[in-house]
Amino acid sequence: MSETKRIAIIGSPNSGKSLLFNRITGLHHRAANFPGITVDIKSGLVTDNPHLEMLDFPGVYSLHTISAEEQVAVDAFFKGLKEGNLEAIICLLDSTRLEKGLVFALQIIEACKKFNKPLIIAANMADVLTDTDLAIDTEGLSAQLGVPVLLVSAKTGKGVDTLIAETEKVAGSAAVFTPAAHTEGGNQVIARDAAGERNYSHSLAAQFGPKGDILLDSQTRLDRFFLHSWTGGVVFLIIMYLLFQSIFTWAAPVMDAVEVMLQSIASWLLPLLPSGIIQDFVQDALFGGIGAFLVFVPQIFVLTLVVGILEDSGYLARAATICHKPLRFFGLTGKSFIPMLSGVACAIPGIYAARTIDSPKKRWLTYLAIPLMPCSARLPVYTLLIAAFIPANRALGGLVGWQGLAMFAVYLFGIVCGLLITSFVSRSNKNLRRDLPFILEMPPYRLPLWKPLLRNSVDRSVYFVQKAGSIIFMVTVVVWVLGYFPNGGESLDNSFLGYMGRIIAPVFEPFGLDWRYGVAILTSFLAREVFVGTLGT
Repeated sequence: MSETKRIAIIGSPNSGKSLLFNRITGLHHRAANFPGITVDIKSGLVTDNPHLEMLDFPGVYSLHTISAEEQVAVDAFFKGLKEGNLEAIICLLDSTRLEKGLVFALQIIEACKKFNKPLIIAANMADVLTDTDLAIDTEGLSAQLGVPVLLVSAKTGKGVDTLIAETEKVAGSAAVFTPAAHTEGGNQVIARDAAGERNYSHSLAAQFGPKGDILLDSQTRLDRFFLHSWTGGVVFLIIMYLLFQSIFTWAAPVMDAVEVMLQSIASWLLPLLPSGIIQDFVQDALFGGIGAFLVFVPQIFVLTLVVGILEDSGYLARAATICHKPLRFFGLTGKSFIPMLSGVACAIPGIYAARTIDSPKKRWLTYLAIPLMPCSARLPVYTLLIAAFIPANRALGGLVGWQGLAMFAVYLFGIVCGLLITSFVSRSNKNLRRDLPFILEMPPYRLPLWKPLLRNSVDRSVYFVQKAGSIIFMVTVVVWVLGYFPNGGESLDNSFLGYMGRIIAPVFEPFGLDWRYGVAILTSFLAREVFVGTLGT
C-alpha cells in the first residue's frame, strides 16, 4: 500500500480555497465570501485518489504577517516545509484580481524554492472569465514564473481534474523551477522586497492577465449605494430588521408543520403504550419536554440561512465597514461585527472568528462582547415568551409584525448591553496595546450558491439538536421524575418538584411568576434552551 501524500492548498482570503477543497475532497467545510472564515487547518482525502490528502490552510495575504491568525497559518506552512510533511503546494489565486494574487504567489515560489518543494499555481474564477469573454495567458505566465499555472473554477469544477492529475504527477518528486529572464531596461527584475514584488506582479498582470478590471464598474456602483453615509446605514438597519422578521415569518409554516407532526406521532404512539408510568413518561417528558424544543429548530435553520446569504453575497464585509465608526466608539472595530453576528448563532464559532482581528486590544474586547450576544440557544426561550405575551398582529399593511419587532428589540437590547460593557472596559484600561489600523478587503459581490447554503444550514441545525438535545433530555427526565413522584403524577403541587418550587417561590413572586417558572429559570442555568423543555414538562 502506497503512503499517503499531503498537499497544501494555500492562498489569500476569499480566493476560493475552501470551495476548491470541498470539491476535491467531497467534504462540506464552510466557505464564505468574507476574509478569514477558515480559522484552522482542515484535511481530507481526494475523492478519486485516497493516497492524496489535501490540507486547507487559513487564508493569508502575505508570508510577512501582521495578525496572530495569519501567523498561525504561516508557521504551520513553514513547519510542513521544513519537516518534509508536505509533498506539494497548490497556491490558489483569484484570476479576476491577478496582480494582488501574484504578490502572494511570488512569496510562495521563493519559499518552495528554498525547501525544494514542487508548486502548482491554480488561477481560480475561470467561470467569471468565461462569462465576461476574458482570458489570462496561463502558458506565458507559467513560462515566466517557472511553475505550472492552471486555470480552474472551484465553483463549476472546470480544470479541477487537470489540477488533481498535475498534483499526482509532481507530488513527492523533486521541484523544478525554470523561470524565464524578465528584464526591464536591460536589468533583471528580482522580487526580493515588497516594492519589487508589487512592481513585478503589476508587470506580470499587465502582460498575461485579463485586460481591465472585470468587477470594478459594477462593484463601484453598488458600493456607492451600500457604503454611502446615509443610504448605507438605512439599508443596514433594514437588512438587520428583516433578518429577525424572517425568523418568525419564514419559519412559522415549518414550525406549525413540526408541531402537527409531533402531535400526530403522539396520538398514534400513546394508545399503543401500556397506561401508567411508561405512557406518562413518553407523553410528558418526551413529547411535552423535548417536543416543545424541537418546534423551534426551524428558526435556527432560518437564522443560519439568512446569515449565510449575507456572507456569500459579499455584503457582510460592507456591513463591517459601516459598523466601524459606531463600534469604534465602544472600543471595538468594524471587524468585530462579523464575530458578534456569528455569536448571534452560537458564541463558540463567534469567538473563533474573532481570531482574525488584527488589533490585540480589540480582539480581546470582542471576546468579551460575544458571550453577551443573544445566541441561538436563547432563541427558543425568546420565541416562547414573545408568542405568549406579544399578539401576532401586524401593522403598515402587514409589513411589520409586532412579534418580529419584539424579537428585534430583544436582540438589540442584548447587543447594546455588550457594547456598553466593552466601552466601559476599554475606557478604564489605558495599558492595552496600541491599535492597528482598520484595513478590510472588499470581496466582490456574488450570487450565493444555494446548495452549500442549504446544506450548511441543515448541518448547523442538526448539530444544534444533537448538542442541545442531549442536555435537554437529561434535564427533562430529572424534572419529570421530580414532578411524577412520590404520588405517581396525580398532583404536581404534591410532588418533589412542587415542594422544591414552593421553597424558591418567594424569590420569583415579586416578578409575577409562580414556582413553575422559577424551576424553569433555575434549570436554564445548565443550558438556556432547557427553559422551554422544562416548561413543556
